[in-house]
Amino acid sequence: MLKLVFRDVPSDITIEVDGATFSLHKFPLVSRSGRIRKLVAEHRDSDISGIELPGLPGGADSFELAAQFCYGVNFEITASNVAQLCCVSDYLEMTEEYSKNNLGSRCEEYLENELKIVTRCIDAIASKACAEQIASSFSRLEYSSSGRLHMSKQTKCEGDWWIEDLSVLRIDLYQRVIAAMKCRGVRPESIGASLVNYAQKELIKKSSLRNQSNQPKVELTSGASSHESLVVETIISLLPVEKFAVPIPFSSLDIATLDDLLIPSFRHAGDTLFDVDTVHRILVNFSQQDDSEEDMDDSSLFESDSPSSPSQTALFKVSKLVDNYLAEIAPDANLKLNKFIAVAETLPAHARTIHDGLYRAIDVYLK
Repeated sequence: MLKLVFRDVPSDITIEVDGATFSLHKFPLVSRSGRIRKLVAEHRDSDISGIELPGLPGGADSFELAAQFCYGVNFEITASNVAQLCCVSDYLEMTEEYSKNNLGSRCEEYLENELKIVTRCIDAIASKACAEQIASSFSRLEYSSSGRLHMSKQTKCEGDWWIEDLSVLRIDLYQRVIAAMKCRGVRPESIGASLVNYAQKELIKKSSLRNQSNQPKVELTSGASSHESLVVETIISLLPVEKFAVPIPFSSLDIATLDDLLIPSFRHAGDTLFDVDTVHRILVNFSQQDDSEEDMDDSSLFESDSPSSPSQTALFKVSKLVDNYLAEIAPDANLKLNKFIAVAETLPAHARTIHDGLYRAIDVYLK
């Protein structure tokens, strides 16, 4: 089958899998397979003509299907071969990073659209997490010395085994799992703990690994920044609004710097240079912590340092940060007036004691 595709072009690479030899062509293989691309790149100087793929799942039969896919040969993905194709696509790194509509995503689409496996797995995870939290709550019921029934104090994130497990998921799947958990009634503080853990794993640790990488930064910057922006936006959209749901160190906007808010925008032509929508959502979440305490009197509000709302000192710092941010993004010709106003009005009125910084930002915008 493969020989018929490029029958007039002599093969320039030989792939060996479990004793079987395939005489193929580099271009269709490296355009789809990240693993083969890396192996060819490692031996670029020696002009490699043969590659061995030890331990390939499914052996020669699986590789032949994957190779057919690389050559554009149509074949049907079925319930009997989808698991085999998933394994071989993972081994060969046939992901969207290397080619659109690659074998890995095609298999995932089949599992989701035809077998509904992804949706069923997500529902199962959400249901199990919710059921275990309910069981944990009942187990903490006990009688006090006075004979009254009460609930003992819960250990932080007790029984939330899934927090660490979910951190390995791709961001789109993680978003669906968290959304399902919210619908099932999983505790907001557990959702918050999971979001913090995912952000630490996906952003901080991976950023550290990239800094240690020998790859040129030019090759990494665009794709990495776009992915990080997507992760940040998704996490912010999933943040629970309930009090005490998110650990305070994770939402300490008052210790952020201007550079922290200058998130590059990687969307489409005509958009702003920086991601204003994401920053606006961050500020809305911060302000909601303060709004939750509006029923308190003015003096307690201004002096409060409780974990449920930002202190007045924190509000002052954030207001100054926001004004500096507005002044920085104001010269952007693509920044619409409604977005500028939305960011400026996010904080409560008592956050600013003076408005010099805001006036300066407005002046820059009008120029």
